[in-house]
Amino acid sequence: MRNSSRWAAVVAALMIALMGAPTVAHADTKVAKISKTARLSPERTDVWVNSPSMGGKVKVSVLTPRNSSGPRSTVYLLDGADAGEDVSDWITKGKAGKFFADKNVNVVLPTGGAGSFYTNWTRRDPKIGKPQWETFLTRELPPLVDDRFDGTGRNAVVGLSMGGQSAFALAARHPDLYSGIASLSGCPPVSGPVNESYVRTTVAKSGGDATNMWGPFGSANWNAHDPSRYLDRLRGKNIYLAAGSGAVGPLDLTAPYDPKDGPRPAVTAAASALEVGAWRCSLEFAATLRANNVPFTEGFRLIGTHNWVYWEQDLPAAWPTISRDL
Repeated sequence: MRNSSRWAAVVAALMIALMGAPTVAHADTKVAKISKTARLSPERTDVWVNSPSMGGKVKVSVLTPRNSSGPRSTVYLLDGADAGEDVSDWITKGKAGKFFADKNVNVVLPTGGAGSFYTNWTRRDPKIGKPQWETFLTRELPPLVDDRFDGTGRNAVVGLSMGGQSAFALAARHPDLYSGIASLSGCPPVSGPVNESYVRTTVAKSGGDATNMWGPFGSANWNAHDPSRYLDRLRGKNIYLAAGSGAVGPLDLTAPYDPKDGPRPAVTAAASALEVGAWRCSLEFAATLRANNVPFTEGFRLIGTHNWVYWEQDLPAAWPTISRDL
C-alpha cells in the first residue's frame, strides 16, 4: 500500500507537469507582439502587430514628434467608415503628420477598420469578418506602443464620422485608459431608431450587416456601446464635440474629390446629407451632456459638410481640449 501510494503520487506529479507544459506554450501564443517595423520617415514608423484577438497581423502607423523630449503620451486617431486599407486617411487626407510634427506625443493610426466601428463583432460577417477592434485597441496595442515608443500610459482618442462614435464608446467602456475624447462629425449615441439606423447605414455602406456587430435592434449590446448611457464614466474627461450643419460653403467648391464618386455636385450633396445626420446626432449628445452636467467643449459650425477640408480645421481646434492632461 505504501509503494502504491508513492507510485500514485509520482504519476500525479508527472501528469501535472505534462499538463502544465502545453498550457504555458499555448498562453505565449496568445500574447500580442510586434512582428515588423518600417521607418518611413523620421516622424513615421509603420508597425505590424500579431494580434490574437484579430486573428492575424494588424498594421498601424505611429507618428512621433520631430523633436522629442522624454516619455510621451499617446493620441489614437480613428478613421471614418471609408478607412484606408493600407494607411490611415488621417495621414493621406487629414494632414495629421504635418499637424503633430511639433507636438510631443505619439500618434497611433490603425489601418483597415472600414465599416467596423472599431468594436468587437459578435458574429462573423460575410464582408467585415469578425474583428475584435476593441480588444486590440484597448488591451493589446497600448502596452506595445508605450514600450516601443516611450509612452507614458496617458492617452486620448479622436475619431471622425464612424470613428467619432467609436472614440466615445471606447472611452465609456474603458474610462481609465483615456483622458481626452473627441468626435468630429460623428454620432456618439446609438440608442433609438434614428441613431441605430445611422449606424446600420454606415456599416451597410461597407457591405456589412450591423446585426452581426451588436445584435438585433434594441438589444442589450447596442445599449452597452452607447456612451450616453454611461455619462458618469465620461465625467472629468476632456471632451470635444464638433460637426457642421451640412450647409455647403466655399471650401466645398474647391475640395479635392474623386471623379469616380460622381460629379462634384452629387458628391457635395451626399456630403451635405451625411453631415446633417452627424449634426443632429451630435447636438442630441451635447444636450444630454449638458442636462447631466458633464462639461465639454463644442466646435459646432454653421457651415460645413462631411468633408476632410473641415476635419483638417477641427483637429487643431480640438487639440487644446484633448491635450489638457496628456
